[in-house]
Amino acid sequence: MSRAPNYEFQEWWNKQREKNHGLFTNESSNPSNGFLTVEISSPNPDRTAEKDRSRSARQLSWVCLLRFQQLANSLAWITNASIILLRTANRRISASPSDSSASRLYRIIKFFLFLVLLLLCVELVAYFKGWHFSPPSAASAEAAVELVYAKWLEIRADYLAPPLQSLANVCIVLFLIQSVDRVVLMLGCFWIKFRKVKPTVAMEYPVGPVEGDNVEDYPMVLVQIPMCNEREVYQQSIAAVCIMDWPKERMLVQVLDDSDDLDVQLLIKAEVQKWQQRGVHMLYRHRLIRTGYKAGNLKSAMNCDYVKNYEFVAIFDADFQPAPDFLKKTIPYFKGNDDLALVQTRWAFVNKDENLLTRLQNINLSFHFEVEQQVNGVFINFFGFNGTAGVWRIKALEDCGGWLERTTVEDMDIAVRAHLCGWKFVYLNDVKCLCELPESYEAYKKQQHRWHSGPMQLFRLCFLDILRSKVSMAKKANLIFLFFLLRKLILPFYSFTLFCIILPLTMFLPEAQLPAWVVCYIPGIMSMLNIIPAPRSFPFIVPYLLFENTMSVTKFNAMISGLFRFGSSYEWVVTKKLGRSSETDLVAYEKESDTLVEATSLLRSSSDSGLEELSKLEVTKKNVKTRRNRVYRKELALAFILLTASVRSLLSAQGIHFYFLLFQGISFLVVGLDLIGEQVS
Repeated sequence: MSRAPNYEFQEWWNKQREKNHGLFTNESSNPSNGFLTVEISSPNPDRTAEKDRSRSARQLSWVCLLRFQQLANSLAWITNASIILLRTANRRISASPSDSSASRLYRIIKFFLFLVLLLLCVELVAYFKGWHFSPPSAASAEAAVELVYAKWLEIRADYLAPPLQSLANVCIVLFLIQSVDRVVLMLGCFWIKFRKVKPTVAMEYPVGPVEGDNVEDYPMVLVQIPMCNEREVYQQSIAAVCIMDWPKERMLVQVLDDSDDLDVQLLIKAEVQKWQQRGVHMLYRHRLIRTGYKAGNLKSAMNCDYVKNYEFVAIFDADFQPAPDFLKKTIPYFKGNDDLALVQTRWAFVNKDENLLTRLQNINLSFHFEVEQQVNGVFINFFGFNGTAGVWRIKALEDCGGWLERTTVEDMDIAVRAHLCGWKFVYLNDVKCLCELPESYEAYKKQQHRWHSGPMQLFRLCFLDILRSKVSMAKKANLIFLFFLLRKLILPFYSFTLFCIILPLTMFLPEAQLPAWVVCYIPGIMSMLNIIPAPRSFPFIVPYLLFENTMSVTKFNAMISGLFRFGSSYEWVVTKKLGRSSETDLVAYEKESDTLVEATSLLRSSSDSGLEELSKLEVTKKNVKTRRNRVYRKELALAFILLTASVRSLLSAQGIHFYFLLFQGISFLVVGLDLIGEQVS
């Protein structure tokens, strides 16, 4: 703030100038003495000064009132937000089912929470007694409480801290190994981009309709759409497949419906009949004995007699919408490559900006496709099949034993077996297939549980097959150590153990320490590397880092259940879709179908059921069970553990550890209250 002008001094100075006119001359009369001239402008009369003073006082009062009003508004907003949060938590806790409390991991976390709360009470007593600054010894202890605390210090220093530090060192080594793997993958991706490496193709199909003389140049392709109670998305997937630019007599579409809802069955069957009337070769299949989930569905479809007439099979899940030129961009890679089994394409998401949860999923999956799949496809011709948006050579499927129902990751299972049989894979990063991300945390959590328990089931079942196979030792080592152990087992193990168990314990056992670069710097660098394939997501780097650690409890639980064959490892829950793009796409598909009807010279009356089917869809949507947000007890318990550890860290003035534990605890709290994804009123 600038100092107020001294008007009395200015008035005195002007009088002195008039008296000493001969000494202080004007600059115009004697330019050579200009450096001696001092000129101070006199202000307005004293009345103006008094007005300025009164105006300044009024302005200061208004500024103070404005500040108080802003403070009151902020306090009111914080109070309302806290009340809404408490009401939401209370409502969701009372309405949430209690079956999750029976899990083994939840009971362990509850015991851990009780332990850290007890330790925090002990440390608070020691802090107010001053024992943090001058720890007592057993010999000099006067009171019984002081003697107990001295004994506790000896026990934790001699017996508890050393094993905890050893476990922390093991996790740090695993963390560094996994970080090196990420860096190597990124370097491989940079090399591919710099050298512009792409899979080579021997021929290309022309764009546009196929002429009659050239139909034989197009191989026979079987297209499969497995689905189960896909009420929201069945129309868009069927329509997208039916308008693909491929000779209709050289393509057969199988709609493999495993729905147990009779209304959904009728809707899908009516949709198939509509496209059959428009000239599309399409079959509707429904199994009476629905065993084996998706693998059993695909296996049943491949056992049909007419499948032997087809050379390739393209697979699309119910929420996937391939572009019309999908087959023309993928099938040519099989020409001249008789050892090529699979062509996998990239997923693109129609709802990646729907909420924070979908944005964070987009970061993970962008890294998976842009880096992991592309690098593995270029350098070793092997990667895990993503289960959809890919084309298989049917001979390769038969050669490796076909679809098996032994795990919940049938796509990874058949990819590993095909790799052991010597087949190669190609990944196309430029060919994208639209699909939908789960928008609710409940759907995302169930999806991640299946994706992380299945690989451990598969590793336990195929470990001996890998050792007995005839592939090279390098391929065996890649499968065992990189594909399964490092990326499927070690990653969720160290992420959960290091940041959710060891770090809080080191706050109460300060003799064991985690360096700041393990807690902050290396995770931050790894998060930046993961976000590079999705550069628009850089503002979400901190939520991404915290959310990945929050998901570690789900991934760790799934990994353990799959490795030791717990009951939940064989649970298959269909990921809930909302059909975000169905309304706009149906209009576009209806226009495409009009030209298809004209080309096949069918009556328009046989293809006018689109609006009727949409009305049926709206009627049946009313019978859908009401969705609700849930409360996740494991995440809430871990939130209180981390927040308790942050309080203990505050007592020790550990800056980075305190902030990490605080924000990580808040992240667990937000996820535990189901506030991150879709909110159902």
